Amino acid sequence: MSLADSVLAVNDDLPIRTDKPVHSGKVRSVYWLTDEDSRRLIKQKNYPVAEETPLAIMVISDRISAFDCIFHGEGGLKGIPGKGAALNAISNHWFKCFAEQGLADSHILDVPHPLVWIVQKARPVKVEAICRQYITGSMWRAYEKGEREFCGITLPEGLQKDQKLPEVLITPSTKGILKGIPGVPEQDDVNVSRKNIEDSVEAFGFESDKDIDLYEKLLKDGFAVISKQLEKIDQTFVDTKFEFGYVTDDKGQSKLIYMDEVGTPDSSRIWDTKEYQLGRVVENSKESFRQMLLNHFPEPDILLNKDRMGEREALARDNALPLDAMMKVSKTYTQLAEKIIGKPLQVSRNPKAEIIEVLKRDYQLVN
Repeated sequence: MSLADSVLAVNDDLPIRTDKPVHSGKVRSVYWLTDEDSRRLIKQKNYPVAEETPLAIMVISDRISAFDCIFHGEGGLKGIPGKGAALNAISNHWFKCFAEQGLADSHILDVPHPLVWIVQKARPVKVEAICRQYITGSMWRAYEKGEREFCGITLPEGLQKDQKLPEVLITPSTKGILKGIPGVPEQDDVNVSRKNIEDSVEAFGFESDKDIDLYEKLLKDGFAVISKQLEKIDQTFVDTKFEFGYVTDDKGQSKLIYMDEVGTPDSSRIWDTKEYQLGRVVENSKESFRQMLLNHFPEPDILLNKDRMGEREALARDNALPLDAMMKVSKTYTQLAEKIIGKPLQVSRNPKAEIIEVLKRDYQLVN
């Protein structure tokens, strides 16, 4: 098979039995199972959830998005080889570490294939929780403009770009458009403070005031777990995004869990430690792909200016990126995954056929 054939680019057309529309995001597609299949699998596989819990098959693709667009490469390459498997393997590893250390469970119940999760439906907290250990990215851009308050946190004077912060900071933003919250604009991805959340607990999806403390604890403890393990492989955990939700367990109790993905090159900035100690920033995350795009195209303002979204979409649609650039990203993702999980990454040669086979044979979810 060709390199292009080994990439799972389209992941919303699998013949998985469902009675609801398939939700397809930038990278993952979600197939909600029928009530009958959910109940059957919970019983057959002994999943630790309430018997009426809705389940879904979540399939990750190898697509790569940046600046809110999907990019492709030469030779019909519609994604990054190994990227989906790398993201899933890294998230699986961290979620397992969190559970083992008694932090919290995740939405994942089963991993039938390197590109597939079986997940339980959660009631999402409407906060993208970002932890930062270094001042870079949007925080640095705001600081450089003279802003000293970020998400309700006052930053000290004299910080330099890419400098380690005095402590790990929690800088949340909205997940989705939230309406009617004082002081919070009705748009996605708006920075908010802890006080904003405390003043509108239910609007942000928290079930109680005390869960704000729990969410912050799970953030900082989870960040510390990842950071310490990455130190051992000469990687610096710079910042990352966490997402949370509520589920009902098999005892009928509501609990806060980790969701989405965690500690991956897509959701985090990760730097090469030895290079950083020499005064250079070498990104081992999607940020390196973003920087490549800014350098590759002659007019980077198209990628940075939200008012030029139409031009940006055309740029992504009409320009195949060099194969070596796509394979460099593949190497970054797969090598990092193998360092984290401590073994070779399992990458599919014919992912779609493999997924259909395992879901039909072991889960009876394909007609």
